[in-house]
Amino acid sequence: MSLAGHTSDSAPLFSSDSEADGLEEHSRPTNEQEAPASGVSALRALLTVLVLCYINLLNYMDRFTVAGVLPEIENFFGIDDGKSGLLQTVFICSYMFLAPCFGYLGDRYNRKYIMSVGILFWALVTLASSFTPKEHFWVLLLTRGLVGVGEASYSTIAPTIIADLYVKDRRTNMLSCFYFAIPVGSGLGYIVGSQVTPGLGLVAVLLLLFVVQEPKRGAVEARAEEQLHRTSWLTDMRALSRNLSFVLSTFGFTAVAFVTGSLALWAPTFLFRAAVFTGEKAPCSETHCSSSDSLNFGIITCVSGVLGVASGVAVSRRLRTKTARADPLVCAAGLLLSAPFLYLAIVFAESSTIATYVFIFLGETFLSMNWAIVADILLYVVVPTRRATAEAVQIVLSHLLGDAGSPYLIGVVSDYMRKTDSFLWQFRSLQLSLLLCSFVAVVGGAFFLATALFIEKDRNRAENYAPTEDEPIVVPKSGRSTRVPVSSVLI
Repeated sequence: MSLAGHTSDSAPLFSSDSEADGLEEHSRPTNEQEAPASGVSALRALLTVLVLCYINLLNYMDRFTVAGVLPEIENFFGIDDGKSGLLQTVFICSYMFLAPCFGYLGDRYNRKYIMSVGILFWALVTLASSFTPKEHFWVLLLTRGLVGVGEASYSTIAPTIIADLYVKDRRTNMLSCFYFAIPVGSGLGYIVGSQVTPGLGLVAVLLLLFVVQEPKRGAVEARAEEQLHRTSWLTDMRALSRNLSFVLSTFGFTAVAFVTGSLALWAPTFLFRAAVFTGEKAPCSETHCSSSDSLNFGIITCVSGVLGVASGVAVSRRLRTKTARADPLVCAAGLLLSAPFLYLAIVFAESSTIATYVFIFLGETFLSMNWAIVADILLYVVVPTRRATAEAVQIVLSHLLGDAGSPYLIGVVSDYMRKTDSFLWQFRSLQLSLLLCSFVAVVGGAFFLATALFIEKDRNRAENYAPTEDEPIVVPKSGRSTRVPVSSVLI
């Protein structure tokens, strides 16, 4: 039974074949030997990564804009810490619940068009959120939730495109560039606000449509053709649940998400309340709150994030020559080292501003060592046809148990522990609730240490994966998917 001839029945958006497949059909007679395995030229691949980095930068700029102006939002809408925490929680909840949908689509259909639609919707909703009247805080919550649609369409898919363009050290380097956008975008979000992101989002859609080219899935890894057949969603989920390296590293990354989500929303506000409590700054007036803490925290986030991602990749690459368990060990070390510095930053806030900023810088640097490495772990312990689904599952779990609830939890605990509405207790209650971050960081380090026990076995299994005789696969049939045994197509 041949699979040829079925793919033309579907429209481009719903085709499971890549753009590179179509190009290859026309160019095969003349340059079959010279064409890259991915079907994308070296220059086009580099431009694709740059566009994906640009969009990742915009996503994180928008995500942390709210945190940069949170005191002003609280003052404008007259809300407490619990409701402030909801701004981040509703965004993360919509993001994580939609991620599996986009992960499923990203493993089966044209990824470029899926991202384009999501980013366009994100830009329009972000623009609309800027015009929320002060009497309707629920409208701001609604638009923040809808913003998660765009990020879900992008975050689950973009790393899989990079994985289909590069392998080994080059893949790690490109993922590092991609994840550099997280701290830089986060820092810029604190600094520049939301005024520029909607327009830049529309530019991103145009770049996706006219610059990015869809690579062939898994071809760059020289996989045998039978290894690229798509299995059913339930089969994918069963396989992922048995992949201990994937499961444990996901729980480790959940701790990273919990800590970064808490700090991202509350750190500038915490620093501002510490300054008000010590008399260094005046409290918010009806029209203005001091933004210097957001500016300083944004700069620290940019610099520490870039340094952390770069140092994490460099240390991991050096250790790989000595042990195959280097990646999870570096992730564990980053979390375990960040915990004491974050604790010291919270404790020293009322006595030394300089010491607080130094400890925050060190804590965020070690915390950022995980970003690119965790993504790389997922990509080499999961087979190509399950990667977008794995990305989606990791996003759901890490956000569900991590930063979906952590900003709200910190806010609720702060409100509960506040004995009076004095400047002292506004600061003290938030200080005590933020101490939870150090404990969670230690737990996350333990999960990465456990990952190191299984990483070699799971990587070898993914690299040598072949479907079993009776494992059902999904093939296109008249524009639809149907399940058939492997034996019926492998002849």
